[in-house]
Amino acid sequence: MNKLLTLTTALVAVGAAASAEEISVVSWGGAYTVSQVEAYHKPFTEMTGIKVVSIDADNPASPLKAQVEAGNVTIDLADVELSDAIRLCDEGLLEEIDPAMLPPAPDGTPATEDFVPGAIQDCAVANIVWGTVIAYDTTKFSGEQPSTLADFFDLEKFPGKRGLLKSAKRSMEMALVADGVSPDEVYDVLGTEEGVARALAKLDTIKDSTVWWEAGAQPPQLLADGEVVMSTGYNGRFFNAMVAEGKPFAIIWDGEYMDYDLWVIPKGAPNVEGAKKFLAFSTDTQRLADQAKYIAYGPARKSSAALIGMYQDGKTEMAPHMPTNPDNMINPIWTDPTFWADHDVELSEKFNAWLAS
Repeated sequence: MNKLLTLTTALVAVGAAASAEEISVVSWGGAYTVSQVEAYHKPFTEMTGIKVVSIDADNPASPLKAQVEAGNVTIDLADVELSDAIRLCDEGLLEEIDPAMLPPAPDGTPATEDFVPGAIQDCAVANIVWGTVIAYDTTKFSGEQPSTLADFFDLEKFPGKRGLLKSAKRSMEMALVADGVSPDEVYDVLGTEEGVARALAKLDTIKDSTVWWEAGAQPPQLLADGEVVMSTGYNGRFFNAMVAEGKPFAIIWDGEYMDYDLWVIPKGAPNVEGAKKFLAFSTDTQRLADQAKYIAYGPARKSSAALIGMYQDGKTEMAPHMPTNPDNMINPIWTDPTFWADHDVELSEKFNAWLAS
């Protein structure tokens, strides 16, 4: 609560200075925000003269919701997960977005046909497709290396501490798939009392060996510090640690949890028109491809794929590191945003009660 209050206070301070030449954009921080600043913010300001104030949050949906409900909005645009985008829109907290404002692909294909399925919502437009994956420290295992989601839960074969997201979402689905449930059936199973019990029972097998994380920067740091030997985390964060920082990590793509991040504009945003200009600019074909030079998240437009080139180091091909690369799509779990919009509160309560037991 104190962290949220502090963040909201900071956002209020930023908002006080907002003008037609400025927009406040809230995102997740770390290498991800850096990629947005380089690919979106700087060229947008250069082209329009509108200053972009970048603010970090553990989950941008939280301060956005608090501000709109309090009637004191300083955020113009926020980067949120798909389930949050749908929930916030259903609650009437977001501006609706007309897809006609989005630029077509270079060949003239309308945006509605160029974005991947599900990327354009009533109140949100996706910029990336990302994966929650498992990474491990290659120096911690001699001989056979872990290679599957099931290996993450096998403490006997691969001993050592695990890093796991302190959340029902993602952790419970991955537990079920590791326990043999098909990704196509995971939400049918998780929607039952038996399925919830099964997921928690699987998590029980590693509970005593788990270090829980909440912010995206933590998993690579936990691995680097030797606090864990394996951790779930965001593929782009691990890529940055491996390629930019030279950490001896490897990614397990089996059972990756696929999701979108999307731009949303809160109701009552100080500069709605500026936010819409930025949203349209930052989701055009070239800009989405440009972001992929800085971090290994897949562009939400089909036309961007062919333009993905080298990492900023000039020697690392980015395509093999994308969560959407066919070679990496091994048994993927595609998020069901409707399921989480309906069941988030209920399952979070059960997960937290299990965690405290």
